[in-house]
Amino acid sequence: MNTRFTLPQSAIPTRWYNLLSDLPEPLPPPLHPGTRQPVGLQDMTAIFPENLVMQEMSADRWIEIPEPVRDIYALWRPTPLLRATRLEQKLQTPAHIYYKYEGVSPAGSHKPNTAVAQAYYNKVAGTKRLATETGAGQWGSSLALACQLFGLECRVYMVRVSFDQKPYRKFMMQSWGASVYPSPSDQTDYGRKLLKEDPDCPDSLGIAISEAIEDTVKSKNTKYSLGSVLNHVCLHQTVIGQEAIQQMEQAAEEPDIVIGCVGGGSNFAGMAFPFIRRKIVEKKPYRIVAVEPSVCASLTKGELRYDFGDTAQMTPLLCMHTLGHDFIPPRIHAGGLRYHGMAPLVSHVYKLGLIDAVAYPQSKVFEAALLFAQTEGIIPAPEPSHAVRAVIDEAIQAREENRKKVILFNLCGHGMLDLASYEAYRAGDLKDD
Repeated sequence: MNTRFTLPQSAIPTRWYNLLSDLPEPLPPPLHPGTRQPVGLQDMTAIFPENLVMQEMSADRWIEIPEPVRDIYALWRPTPLLRATRLEQKLQTPAHIYYKYEGVSPAGSHKPNTAVAQAYYNKVAGTKRLATETGAGQWGSSLALACQLFGLECRVYMVRVSFDQKPYRKFMMQSWGASVYPSPSDQTDYGRKLLKEDPDCPDSLGIAISEAIEDTVKSKNTKYSLGSVLNHVCLHQTVIGQEAIQQMEQAAEEPDIVIGCVGGGSNFAGMAFPFIRRKIVEKKPYRIVAVEPSVCASLTKGELRYDFGDTAQMTPLLCMHTLGHDFIPPRIHAGGLRYHGMAPLVSHVYKLGLIDAVAYPQSKVFEAALLFAQTEGIIPAPEPSHAVRAVIDEAIQAREENRKKVILFNLCGHGMLDLASYEAYRAGDLKDD
């Protein structure tokens, strides 16, 4: 039985797919934080280079991937698609389980798909330095790598709990030449203000974003880079789903269910958006499921409304499912999912009924992750372990109903730098909030 499906390097996608072009209802525009009017090109170029702003606002269905970006993609793309036959056997399920493994990238996650693209476009635009935030560190390490490859400086504000929990992510960023600071930090006015008010100030991605944007607007030749949420970030990730469609054809199967974890929405969008296109255009009956942590569940517990992307209210207002820009999530180990809002595009397709959403506590997530590691051999990062939990529940349901399901999910990163969280779970020290 063939359990691994690979593509030649010539099959690396040549274009990114833009879901905006096929939406049955237009996406509400971002609003200026001062005027509350739709933002224009000049509003966005204060923090992003014009070429990326044009992508953010584009409604073109396909956007060509520059050759320098594809050349770097070839370091790890196309990524493999694998069938989890040992997990199937353990569960005694008639379901067929497939996973797209993005952990083979140099940074160990899907994040370089957009980090490389953003670094390239900034380099072309004359940017010398990028400022960003990171939660668990996958995004920060990916941007550090991309900046090193294109000769840019990189400054990263890392959410403090992950800075402490995951020191090796910090070491990765520093190895690739980035400067890394725990957020809230003493590097920005906003960080110093928060630390003065409370030296033990709780942290969040919203705070780290505020620091990175302040750094951007106060520094020369600097632009801001974001690893999730925005349209152009989701766009760059669609290489995942495009490859997966080809690989499922190799496997001679069509997925019934497509699953991905969600925090800000980038890895979910990368897998799901090409399948959502088929659902809209070709009327494919896919069930597409976004899986989030129960303590930071913006889709299943948040409101769909305009809100700021950061705590200091510096970003444009985005129409998204949100828990509130001042929401401070509990310090779960899935640091990449600790964000108060959801990508506007993901929020929009959820509103339109094109996707479903579920939420799980972290104890159930780590239980599933260990079962996956013990059967398939790959230790997943805490973030995609949410998807693993949903996959296992779907496979158990298929067993109980005695019917075949074809399940596809995105394993967006490995957990080799998250072993402390696994030890906490095994020792009984990992609690649900």
